[in-house]
Amino acid sequence: MTSQPEAAGVRGAPALVTAEPRPRATTGSRVVVHTSGGLVAGERAGAVTAFRGVPYARAPLGELRLASPRPPLPWRGVRPALRFTDVSFQSAVPNRPVPPSSEDSLYANVWTPDPHGSRPVLVYIHGGGWQAGAGSMPTYDGARPAGRGDLVVVTFNYRLGVLGFGLHEDLTDPETGHCANWGLQDQQALLHWVHANAASFGGDPGNITVCGTSAGGASAWQLALLPELRGLIRRIVSISPSHVTPPATSLTPGDARTAYEAVARRLGTTVTGLRGVPAAALAGAWEEIFAAPPKRRIVGSGRWYRGPVLDGRTMPGYDHLLPTPEVPVLSIHTSTEGSFYTGPSSPQPEPAPRDEAELRRAVRSVLRLVEPDAGDDIADACLGAYRTAARDESLPGDPLTLWTEIWGDALFRHQIVRFAERHARHGRTALYAMEFAHPVRSPHFGTPHEATSPFLFGTHRLPQLIDVFGGGRTERLLSDLLIDAVAAFARTSRPGTADLPDWPPFNPGAPSTLVLGGPAIAGVVRTPRLAQLGFWDAAGWTPRL
Repeated sequence: MTSQPEAAGVRGAPALVTAEPRPRATTGSRVVVHTSGGLVAGERAGAVTAFRGVPYARAPLGELRLASPRPPLPWRGVRPALRFTDVSFQSAVPNRPVPPSSEDSLYANVWTPDPHGSRPVLVYIHGGGWQAGAGSMPTYDGARPAGRGDLVVVTFNYRLGVLGFGLHEDLTDPETGHCANWGLQDQQALLHWVHANAASFGGDPGNITVCGTSAGGASAWQLALLPELRGLIRRIVSISPSHVTPPATSLTPGDARTAYEAVARRLGTTVTGLRGVPAAALAGAWEEIFAAPPKRRIVGSGRWYRGPVLDGRTMPGYDHLLPTPEVPVLSIHTSTEGSFYTGPSSPQPEPAPRDEAELRRAVRSVLRLVEPDAGDDIADACLGAYRTAARDESLPGDPLTLWTEIWGDALFRHQIVRFAERHARHGRTALYAMEFAHPVRSPHFGTPHEATSPFLFGTHRLPQLIDVFGGGRTERLLSDLLIDAVAAFARTSRPGTADLPDWPPFNPGAPSTLVLGGPAIAGVVRTPRLAQLGFWDAAGWTPRL
């Protein structure tokens, strides 16, 4: 049986998946393709066709809440894929208003230059600390990278917070045996869906690059380590990841059990019964568990974010204890990751330190995310190391700058650089390192965490973003260079282009980090500000080389 566009009058025809090339049809600005669930109609606009809100898994409602994702139920006729769906259920975060959210959120969005052909596929995993965000956010509009890079670009939603990341054996899925990390399971399901459906959108199912920022960058790295996805993921682009480790960015298995049991008691039910309580009540009780200062909580881990929990399956081990990925890696970070947390739009607003005492307290609070008993002695040692590095490299040493550097290195840059060094020494594939250094506009400062996304997607000129990121010729050039580098990497496993300087694989002992942004626009240098990272090695921060 062959499928036809809705306009041909076959609404109600059963949808079949065959090994033959699937037909595509255009009806005005509509383009209809055949997916594994049925026919979907996207919308042609300019150089690309967008398909928004395509189901990649069944709605995780009722018995499927806190259970493994299931394939979407097939539908008859042509399903419109013209609008984004609600974002995954989440609670409000400071400085980030939440659009309408729902548990029925497991949908993908696809942008393609042409449903015919066999292009590289770029799957993007949004960030948000495993508790916020969505693939449909305006920042992540895939039209620009799809058109300029000649890529099929995919974004999607996955379950978040208490509904997405935790562990308890009472929630074991009878079909899969999984009892943890439902959001990470969603990401795996999405990749299998992309592999099965890429050809329908003009993509090459054998050439999938997984890209992500922040929690999404950590997820990309984790997914590349899973044996069941080996061969499906061709390469990864890991941007500003904070790799999962307790107590800062993950619950221990024991603490996860304690948290779910405490939530169940508060709601007057069992852990299994959590599948039946209202989502808002479940999330509210979960947040109450972590509302008190870390020292007064009933659990010691999950002090900052609560990402994937070690379960031996979806997360077989912590990244620093597992082999480095066996796929090519493009590793990107920003020059001042920490200004995301010390600038005016911080998701955890705190006043900037004004004197030595306030600076010591601010630094101590950062250190306690990972070292719960950190006192003034280690805070003073940290400040001493950073002041020495700033003086030796002629960098600013004011309280706000020091606090920002310590924030960014503690939770991001130390890990990113050390993982790159580890891969260069022990990996079997090339890793390319980039530091994105285009400064944001005042009163924001530096190049904060997540500053890459508006340039990767070419959305920096959106009205809600332009005042922070700019929209002039320099910004357009940087966006084009970043898109071109990622597209080249997705096509050839090398991010070099004719418009970039010679960019070798990362070598810890040689100039091999591309700095994109700043006065030179693009240049290859040795790892910037390397000396200050030595403090974290001495303090026992992972990964240890």
